[in-house]
Order: sequence, then C-alpha cells, then structure tokens
Amino acid sequence: MVPGFEILGQRLLLIKAAQVQVLKHQRLLDLIGISTVGEALFLELSGVDDGCYRDWSLDLQVARKILSTERLPRFPHSMVLEGGSIHVDGEGTCLTTEECLLNKNRNPHLTKGQIENELKAYLGVMKIIWLPRGLFGDDDTNGHIDNMCCFSKPGVVLLSWTDDETDPQYERSVEALTILSDATDARGRKLQIIKLHVPGPLYMTEEEAAGVNQDGEAKPRLAGTRLAASYVNFYIANGGIITPQFGDKKWDGEAVRVLSQAFPNYEVVGIERAREIVLGGGNIHCITQQQPAIPTNAAKLD
Repeated sequence: MVPGFEILGQRLLLIKAAQVQVLKHQRLLDLIGISTVGEALFLELSGVDDGCYRDWSLDLQVARKILSTERLPRFPHSMVLEGGSIHVDGEGTCLTTEECLLNKNRNPHLTKGQIENELKAYLGVMKIIWLPRGLFGDDDTNGHIDNMCCFSKPGVVLLSWTDDETDPQYERSVEALTILSDATDARGRKLQIIKLHVPGPLYMTEEEAAGVNQDGEAKPRLAGTRLAASYVNFYIANGGIITPQFGDKKWDGEAVRVLSQAFPNYEVVGIERAREIVLGGGNIHCITQQQPAIPTNAAKLD
C-alpha cells in the first residue's frame, strides 16, 4: 500500500510550500484562476518571525480553489500545518518533528498534546511518532520531516543517515534512529528502518549565491551555507519514485539503489541538477503534492 491520507479534505492543509519554484506557482495559479502569485504558501515559511518570505495571504486560497475545482469536501482548520511537516502511512501512523510543529512560529497557543489531538481528529491517524529534530541545516522549514524520515510502506521508514561521526547530521540521525527503533506504529508493529545516506555535505558556492535573485524580499542565500540536501525528499507517483540527484558521484547512485529496493514495484527516476532546487530550500517533495485517490464509495457532490 502506498502511503496516503485518510481524509481527502485535508489537502487544504497539505499543499506544499514550493519555496524556489516561483514560476511553478504562477503556472499553477494561472491554471486554477487565481491572479496573484506568492513565493510561499504558508505563513510559517513567510512573515517576519523566522520566516523565509513575505506573507501573501491570497496564497491561502489555493487549496480551497483546488478542492472546489475537484468537487471534494473541505474541512476548514485554523492550525498552521504544511504538507512537508508530516508523513503518514495510510494505516493510522503519523511522523513529525518537535523542531517544526512545536516551533513558536507555528501554533504557539497549542500544547504538544493539543497538536496531537488535532492531527488525530483531522488526519484520521491514531498515533504520532515525534522525532526531536529534522535534517541539519534545514532552517527554512524549521526541520520538516520530509527531509529527514518518511514511510516507504506501513511499518517501514527511510531515515536520512550519515556514517560520518564528525558531521552534525550524525547526532540527529542517531537520535532519530534510537526513537524509531523503540517505536511501534498504530497497529503495534515494530518499525523496519532503512538508512538513506545524505549527499555531500554540500555547500552553496559563490557562483550559486550570485545566481539567486536576492532582492530583499526573501531570506538571504549566502555562499558557504550548508545545503539541506536529502534523498528522503522524493515524490511517490503512480508507479514511480521521483528522487533528487545532487551531482554526488558516490551517494546519488546509492540513493537510487536503496530506493529501488524499498519500492520494488516502482520505477525510480532521478532528477539531475536537483541541487538547483535546494539552493532556494527544499527539493522534489517540497515542491509537489500528491493527490490521494478518491475511494470508490466516496459520496459525489452536486
């Protein structure tokens, strides 16, 4: 079973923030009939409080418009929640990070327990597995889970990993491994953990920093900054896995091999030069959003 979302209407909460693909946004908005374009679709990735971009409030209408076009039920909710901040297995288990969902710029009025209750009520999940932190250097999202860990199927997770004990990522990976090793999912299963080695480490070059449009409207992109690059940031399509490739001769091929074993019935397609995406934050999973299949018994709307 491919991981999916239990409640279709939750897509209004789960549209990805495509931080770097401004042109992609414009095409999407043109397609669905909204005339304004913004660089971030969620307030926590914009604004003055530890955000990356300005707040374009009209972007919040995108999810509502898509649901209306698709004639699907909508479940309004005031909780700030991005698609990249959660992963679900389709069988009642949700993965997230404390670094992200407990950040003061998300829902400071909610306790951890209250956030869990909201996720359970609106996503239909029964158990939340909290990892303390996301990928090292992922400051843009405050540690989105989709750069750190995800389900390949119920009971099996892929974890961003490094064997280099001197890498700051190592501590985070070991921390997560310990928690996942002790955890069970909503159905009481112990988790199988597949390590997916991160590339690099990779750093933004002077040329790359100079090539980013830095007009004061967004977070500065500085040469020498470590890039939050991860092969866990892939997209699951019907019959295919779309995974970033960063030009790392050692780990790019290894990522394709590991993902091919984790998804034996899928074709794994590597996107070359995905480093260009990570320069603005995020990657393949961050700039996409899967559309769950409509159950055959779903009520049709007039």
